[in-house]
Amino acid sequence: MSQQVLPEERVTALIYDAAAAPSMHNAQPWRFLYFQGSRTVHVRADLDRVMPHADPDTRALHIGCAAALLNLRVAVIHGGWYPATRLLPDPADPALLATVQLTGLGSGESELAALYPAIHQRHTSRFPFEETDVPEAVQTALRDAASLQGASLSFPTGWHLQEVLELVEEAEARNLTDRGSDEDLAAWTRIDAPSVNTATDGVPGYAFGPRKRGGKAPMRDFAGSRPMEGRSAAGFERSPHLALLSTDRDRPEDWLCAGQAMEHVLLLATLEGISSSFVTQALEWSDLRWPLRDPISGTGHVQMVLRLGYGPKGPSTPRRPVSEVLDIQP
Repeated sequence: MSQQVLPEERVTALIYDAAAAPSMHNAQPWRFLYFQGSRTVHVRADLDRVMPHADPDTRALHIGCAAALLNLRVAVIHGGWYPATRLLPDPADPALLATVQLTGLGSGESELAALYPAIHQRHTSRFPFEETDVPEAVQTALRDAASLQGASLSFPTGWHLQEVLELVEEAEARNLTDRGSDEDLAAWTRIDAPSVNTATDGVPGYAFGPRKRGGKAPMRDFAGSRPMEGRSAAGFERSPHLALLSTDRDRPEDWLCAGQAMEHVLLLATLEGISSSFVTQALEWSDLRWPLRDPISGTGHVQMVLRLGYGPKGPSTPRRPVSEVLDIQP
């Protein structure tokens, strides 16, 4: 590619794709600065969107921003450039999570281009899934996707799956009576939002899904104790399919690897016709997060629990206008 100035509409399109990423409670805790002279995007944490109870160490914030970073890398490659990426490039500025410079087409990233159609197809689905196994070949492909981004993906079964479900159930019970959890939900849920155009962030009521009437799927009830007129109830999976995303260490750079791995897995799953949702309850309690780890080795740090399966495609949720999250500099 030549070094011509990138038109602002092209920059805006890249950030529009990046910001389609998921984040905890759809807080969208990111900002982007684009420097025309160097054709470099700075991915920054928006620390005004931290959840003081559920995410006091900003681990989930890093994961959400890293998911946006992976989308950005995919979009850059789709646009014909190579995304020269650096994580945490300035120790004096921890809110600067990554830089992505658009350079000539390179090697080693071309496999990401195929993920581009899934960026705007992927939506969180909080509806019941079928009692259908994810094929082993697909599980292997999802494991490989996580590995490419520096994380590992495992699919617990038997007693380990049962233990994970029990830990999530304990966390959900705590959250229902915990004032801090209730405050986070109140700040980031929009019970009265009837459509995607009535809010720019948070989880709208139409995306809560039905109340769980039965089954073992570890669903968070975003309504909590608040009444929702007309909301239905449904039976969920008796044998839910969960995936644990882990890293060897638990530092900010590991969180950034985990977030990119998570989004790579979710985009690939979307292309495979698999729906997904997030199971973060146990991750919000330090004493419940640790027992989620690999029961055989006893090592690794679980960064995300995913629920995967075949079921309804979730609805799109609101996004902040690109103008609110992007600043273009000379």
